[in-house]
Amino acid sequence: MSIRVAVRHNTYYKFDRHVTLAPHILRLRPAPHCRNRIYSYSLKVQPEPHFINWQQDPFGNFLARLVFPEKQNHLSVEVEVITDMTVINPFDFFVEEHAEHYPFKYDAVSLKELAPYLEITDDGPLLRAWLGNVSRDKKPINDFLVELNQRLERDIDYNVRMEPGVQTCEETLELGRGSCRDTGWLLVQILRHLGLAARFCSGYLVQLAPDMKSLDGPSGPAEDFTDLHAWCEVFLPGAGWVGLDPTSGLFAGESHIPLACTPSPISAAPITGATTKCKVDFSFVNEVERIHEDPRVTKPYSDNQWAAIQAMGQAVDEELERGDVRLTMGGEPTFVSIDDMDSAQWNVAALGAHKLKLAKDLLVRLRDRFAPGGLLHYGQGKWYPGEPTPRWALGCFWRGDGDTVWRRPELLARVDKDYGHELPQAEAFVQALARRLGVAPDCVQPAYEDNLYYLWREQQLPDNVDPAKADLKDDQERRRLARLLSRGLNEATGFILPVERQGTGPWLSSRWQLRADRINLIPGDSPMGLRLPLDSLEQPEDKNDLLVPERDPFAPREPLPAATRLQTSSEGDSEPDAEANPPVPWIIRTTLCVEPRDGKLHIFLPPLEYLEHYMDLVHAIENVAGELDLPVIIEGYEPPRDPRLTRLLVTPDPGVIEVNIHPSDSWQELVDNTHILYEEARQSRLGTEKFMLDGRHSGTGGGNHVTLGGWRPEDSPLLRRPDLLQSLVTYWQHHPGLSYLFSGLFLGPTSQAPRVDEGRDEMLYELEIAFSQLPQGEIAEPWVVDRVMRNLLIDITGNTHRSEFCIDKLYSPGTASGRQGILEFRGFEMPPHPQMALVQVLLLRSLVARFWKAPYKAPLVRWGTLLHDRFMMPHYVWSDIRDVVEDLNEHGLPFQLDWLAPFEEFRFPHYGNMDIGDINLELRWAIEPWHVLGEEVSSFGTSRYVDSSVERLQVKLTGLTPGRYVLGCNGRRVPLRNTGRQGEYVAAVRYRAWQPPSALHPRIGIHAPLVFDVIDTWNGRSVGGCTYHVSHPGGRSYDTFPINAFEAESRRVSRFWESGHSQSILPPVGGLDSIREFFPNQQPPRPMAPPPEEPTEEYPHTLDLRRPIGP
Repeated sequence: MSIRVAVRHNTYYKFDRHVTLAPHILRLRPAPHCRNRIYSYSLKVQPEPHFINWQQDPFGNFLARLVFPEKQNHLSVEVEVITDMTVINPFDFFVEEHAEHYPFKYDAVSLKELAPYLEITDDGPLLRAWLGNVSRDKKPINDFLVELNQRLERDIDYNVRMEPGVQTCEETLELGRGSCRDTGWLLVQILRHLGLAARFCSGYLVQLAPDMKSLDGPSGPAEDFTDLHAWCEVFLPGAGWVGLDPTSGLFAGESHIPLACTPSPISAAPITGATTKCKVDFSFVNEVERIHEDPRVTKPYSDNQWAAIQAMGQAVDEELERGDVRLTMGGEPTFVSIDDMDSAQWNVAALGAHKLKLAKDLLVRLRDRFAPGGLLHYGQGKWYPGEPTPRWALGCFWRGDGDTVWRRPELLARVDKDYGHELPQAEAFVQALARRLGVAPDCVQPAYEDNLYYLWREQQLPDNVDPAKADLKDDQERRRLARLLSRGLNEATGFILPVERQGTGPWLSSRWQLRADRINLIPGDSPMGLRLPLDSLEQPEDKNDLLVPERDPFAPREPLPAATRLQTSSEGDSEPDAEANPPVPWIIRTTLCVEPRDGKLHIFLPPLEYLEHYMDLVHAIENVAGELDLPVIIEGYEPPRDPRLTRLLVTPDPGVIEVNIHPSDSWQELVDNTHILYEEARQSRLGTEKFMLDGRHSGTGGGNHVTLGGWRPEDSPLLRRPDLLQSLVTYWQHHPGLSYLFSGLFLGPTSQAPRVDEGRDEMLYELEIAFSQLPQGEIAEPWVVDRVMRNLLIDITGNTHRSEFCIDKLYSPGTASGRQGILEFRGFEMPPHPQMALVQVLLLRSLVARFWKAPYKAPLVRWGTLLHDRFMMPHYVWSDIRDVVEDLNEHGLPFQLDWLAPFEEFRFPHYGNMDIGDINLELRWAIEPWHVLGEEVSSFGTSRYVDSSVERLQVKLTGLTPGRYVLGCNGRRVPLRNTGRQGEYVAAVRYRAWQPPSALHPRIGIHAPLVFDVIDTWNGRSVGGCTYHVSHPGGRSYDTFPINAFEAESRRVSRFWESGHSQSILPPVGGLDSIREFFPNQQPPRPMAPPPEEPTEEYPHTLDLRRPIGP
């Protein structure tokens, strides 16, 4: 990411008469130690004639000395600086060991050299009092300087002061305010009093308006801003001069462009000079203009671009409507914590307390935005092998017709509040609910923990362990035992109420008759509704009688009754029947449970087949909660899947929170829903950015699966037109760029979403046979597409879920939930900005519209090794995407290539470029598939590690003369390939970046740093080059992940050096050794021989440094 700006600083003097101008000194050129890259500098002085001489003062600053031979009535000085606002980490420095803590002493040589910067010129009682509050205790030097700088920022208010000169330290402390130069000079004197060398710095402050407002603290200027500024620099042994800005309390970074740094302010004035006596009108202009902006994830599109994207979305909607496509699109975006980048729950673990808290906050926010009358539901999610407990699933459900599901949100208890609810409230609630449903109150029964089991567990504990006490280090079973023993095993856990309803009849209930005298729950920590002893109930003669068939998703459904018409509606005046229905003689297994837990009432809902019954039960619960004024938490089974009810789920996945966003059938609804989701996630302190230690952007790591379907399964365009799936699969196979531009870091045959051609070699052959079996056009048999494609859209293990095109929910015959008519795109990484996510969706909608009108059929391409050779490089991915865009344009869909540019920057970050004469050399990150290794025994049991230690870079050269220049990397020849443009060549370099104990080739060492040489074969030497460091070149070892995109960018750019080419010292040219004594120093010339050509048959575009030279 780069923002190039033009900083303009114009100063004007208008005199009331012609005056003699004494020689003027200008200090308005960026200082030699400026860390910003200065592309251009311009100084324009009027009037003419004048003479200008560039000099450097004793401190190394650039000076322009102006001489005016004639009298003039005006003077203007106009400066323009063009620079990059590339992030600079102000803390990226090292200090010598003796200076790591304050206080320290400079060595004798440094003291002599730093004498002007240690001179104390200001003193006084206020300054001494301020210094008296500075602790001299040993403290890390960084912490000491940060605290000192921030304290001064708090003590001195900033004000604009147009008077010339600098206040004394006593004046500034007495007033408690001052300009930037006053505060800067005060800090210089404070540091000198404390024994630290400091200097005064004058320069430009450039502040750009942020792309989004900060969640914490000030967001920065509302508009781009620049002005003359002053700050302080302190000298630290090993680090050199480090900038401190006491006006803001921050260290100096890329926003601070130094012009002059001197021991005293008088030597750093931007303009000094004199005139003969006159009156003068003084004016100035400071402005900053953005002249170039790379696409970036915080602002991917300009306003004009977004307006064009919106228009394109509306046009695609019309195309889909004309074709009667009936397309809906949903998704499963993922989010990570903004504040916690390092803990296991935000990296590898699925569950965590912080993750659950943020998920609950997000769920409530989304309920308020999407479904004010919706129901919040806390259910159980998936339970994977190796995880101690099931994952949770937080849901929000609301009616598609706009009617309410839960009318009074205050009756839904907050999960983070203790209401003091215990067994008496639970019993009162369930009894009132039984009356409301019209069933016999004696069907309510208490349920207990299993006494015998826990007494047995107590006897297994060692003698020196108190069973009633436990801490977080104890295992889960022991903590459960301690909790139950403290409560008492004879106290009920909660109450059950078996309920059942048939058709439009009344609610029915029964009593459970068990062999034991009481209902004992299965041991565990889950809600009691998941621990019911169902196997202890009387079993029917035919086990099939226990199976309740799921309602067919294709079955017709009547509109839901209005909430006011439900027989137990909280809005109605109806009362429950005076005489309750007696218990039925058979056993009803579907059971509602009421359990007091953590001071709140939890209502566990049973599985119900019909949505009407579920809604009726929910309304009854709300009515009872209102009568008793008892807020409740709804948990248990979700409502049955039904197109009349919209659902949104928030669930955990390893390292992320996943939101199953409800589908939309129009572009504008997608736009609104996506922006709402991203914004509410951010307000919940959930973000979309995650970084690796070296600063690479990794997305969230959880993906952004996109779903295609219809409002009802029978409306799904994938079921109605099987050739649509064939078109999508074929097109993706023909255009690998569609897979790799949007993918995550982990790709290949063992990834979560492998391409159809990344598995078995014979897969494409079989796929072509399957395509021949798919009927063309609309069909009436929805199962055809699943039957033909189910065994081909899989990974190498046969897993149907882990596929780039997942049809698990298309028309899976096993369950009703698998027959939803949904195709899931699983290969998309989570875009960091909502507009990027929408452009991704727009591309899919455009392709669906294109294939619906003109199905895409062609033989599949056997890419072979080129797939993981050529298409791992951003150049070829982008070239392939260009072909996709051109194809859409040819079919009347004006999708624009530059709309996808933010994805290129996000997926393939730019590391650096440099000019070597007329040649430009650019390095970008490239894709490297990760290998899954064989099984190993680890502390977690048997594991299979993923080897991510091999990385890949793309190198691109432009302006290359064919046949003259070659490129070397670490002494090996890079297989440059012409891109089709004159003088433009591209290649990839594959290298071992780090050496883990478990790797594909554990004996191959690290190849870093990578030294690139542009070698001129005509004169036999390297004409220049660059160095790429895999880790910090100074040896810094990062222990934490970057906290934001700025720190991540600073880590990336610090590893690219525009220097370090190989020097021309190679074996002498043959034939000259015999006369070497006649050469100076008795050595003949040693031209650099280009590295030998290497065979690249399998991977012709890639230099693999792991592979030795030779056959």
